[in-house]
Amino acid sequence: MSLPSATPQSVRSVNSQQQDTQSSNQDIKQSAVATVASPFTPTTSSTTTTLMGPPSVAGSARQPYTTYNPQTPYIALTPVTPRTSEVSHLQPSLQNIVSTVNLGCKLDLKRIALQARNAEYNPKRFAAVIMRIRNPRTTALIFGSGKMVCTGAKSEEDSLQAARRYARVIQKLGFPAKFRDFKIQNMVGSVDVKFPIRLEALVLRHHQFCSYEPELFPGLIYRMIQPKIVLLIFVSGKVVLTGAKVRREIHDAFERIYPILKGFRK
Repeated sequence: MSLPSATPQSVRSVNSQQQDTQSSNQDIKQSAVATVASPFTPTTSSTTTTLMGPPSVAGSARQPYTTYNPQTPYIALTPVTPRTSEVSHLQPSLQNIVSTVNLGCKLDLKRIALQARNAEYNPKRFAAVIMRIRNPRTTALIFGSGKMVCTGAKSEEDSLQAARRYARVIQKLGFPAKFRDFKIQNMVGSVDVKFPIRLEALVLRHHQFCSYEPELFPGLIYRMIQPKIVLLIFVSGKVVLTGAKVRREIHDAFERIYPILKGFRK
């Protein structure tokens, strides 16, 4: 018994089905390659590229094992800021405040030195009158141009009060002195961290900010960028902070340097 022969139409339909199947398989392969290839290539979309691992059981779905987002920003490592409780008992104390004021008139320094008490003037050594008062305990440098520098105060209020008292002394001597442009130029604070510090290791690790020459000066000089403060660090654990314009800058600088010093504890 002979089998019926295939018609040309049936042959063409079978060929077209085979071509459709091959094209669909190629599309699947291309999409899979596009998904897996170069996961580190940045894309403009916010989708997450997932790499598929081998199936754990034959015939089961593949499980993702790596997830990468090209738009995830790189976060630089920075020193960990200590908790407030760690440095709350170690607050820097102000040791000196330097302020300036303009008296607004020319001054006769010889006359001031002769008539005022607690004043000295030696133009060969220094071109200013050095005047002192006891309360608040400060020293003033009075120049012939009318500029005055007040040093030695322990707080902002004491510095302002002392500068006003010096200006009042100049007024009582007959000069038309005024009180203008009072400004704090420098604050100096100090603190003891209560543990010794390995200065040699610190200068090797932070050489771009430090200078340490024990033959010339026993302390390490650390120049902080933000805030712009200069720190003198000694092996005993004493730290001197200078260069601040406001009190908050001293506290911020110490909070930043404390975890660094703790990492170089002996």
